Amino acid sequence: MSEQQREVLDQIMRNGPLDIGGDPEEQRAIFEQMLTARPLPDDVQITPGELGEVLTLTIEIEGQNSQAVLLWFHGGWYVMGSPRTSAGLSSDVARRTGTRVVSVDYRLAPEHRYPAALEDALSVYRALLASGVDSQSVAFVGESAGGGLAAALLASLSENGLPQPACAVLFSPWTDLTLSGASMTTKVGIDPAFVPEKVSVRATDYVGSSDPADPSISPVFADLTGLPPLLIQAGSHEILLDDSTRLAAKAAADDVSVILDVTPKVPHMFQAFAAMVEEGDSALSRVATFLRSHLGEIYNAS
Repeated sequence: MSEQQREVLDQIMRNGPLDIGGDPEEQRAIFEQMLTARPLPDDVQITPGELGEVLTLTIEIEGQNSQAVLLWFHGGWYVMGSPRTSAGLSSDVARRTGTRVVSVDYRLAPEHRYPAALEDALSVYRALLASGVDSQSVAFVGESAGGGLAAALLASLSENGLPQPACAVLFSPWTDLTLSGASMTTKVGIDPAFVPEKVSVRATDYVGSSDPADPSISPVFADLTGLPPLLIQAGSHEILLDDSTRLAAKAAADDVSVILDVTPKVPHMFQAFAAMVEEGDSALSRVATFLRSHLGEIYNAS
């Protein structure tokens, strides 16, 4: 990525209207407007649905016929966001891999605190398998809070008697709601969008009276033994950097096949800007390669 591209993205994020520590209803509307302002390509088909009594959005590319499913968990600090706000990114990954996306509209905090989101994620995966989808044709994909949710779901599957999916991709996952990672301090000011004080507001919204160090809330503290191959991507200019690096280290220590992919000098969720920054496009190409290699030949990639 050129220095000019980095500077433009940095300014967009520094000057954006979103205040993640602000009133949830107001910020949800701003977040939705920001991430849905650009129309999706005409060949992207979106179908609302329900699995396990949880609302979902199926996202497909016209002309692609695949058995492989990306079970997708959107970002938004557990308080904002929806499958529609992540549809730009999820449809891009679907196009690159020839897969279809089932995006989970999990309940949001503070109205629905932990464990609501995890319960919804588990219900959707259980219902997806019950519908006849093979676990080895499923990959979990999560962004930010959704990445942490995906990791927590993976760590819970064994105790719930469910098989692991083929693999998982975690974009800048929020995996430590105790906010104890060193980058929460060292990246302040370098991160163009987020500061720990406002992240803490959202963590409290989700955690409520529970222990933020509970592994089901902060999977960086979980036993990750038995998890499928992981690809964890992050940017070096984000306060959540240590949430990715520490999760990768824990996974490696627990004998999980893991790839930690850190792109220098880019912010949180830079992949969502793949149309304007080269590094985002390159990162998604690596995601597509990873998904293809672990989902195998069960789909017809475009």
